[in-house]
Amino acid sequence: MASSSISSRGSSASWTVTQNKAFEKALAVYDKDTPDRWSNVAKAVGGKTPEEVKRHYEILVEDVKHIESGHVPFPNYRTTGGNNTSNHEKRYRSSSCT
Repeated sequence: MASSSISSRGSSASWTVTQNKAFEKALAVYDKDTPDRWSNVAKAVGGKTPEEVKRHYEILVEDVKHIESGHVPFPNYRTTGGNNTSNHEKRYRSSSCT
């Protein structure tokens, strides 16, 4: 997958796998209290403006909210144990019930 959801949401700029990985790493280095956070993240990613990386982050946050609120269904992975509930889904259900 060469681009992320940002390109599918109307942006003309696509994100490569390498840029997405650099984006993830930069978010771990430059937290919300970092001065000039988006400029620093943009420099770490390369080829993106501070505005583009900030928008990419905002879309990521919205995606996570949808996933955590249950609006995105779990994929139906095949399991080898004869049980159709994946280990990931079991962990999610048990952690969300506590």
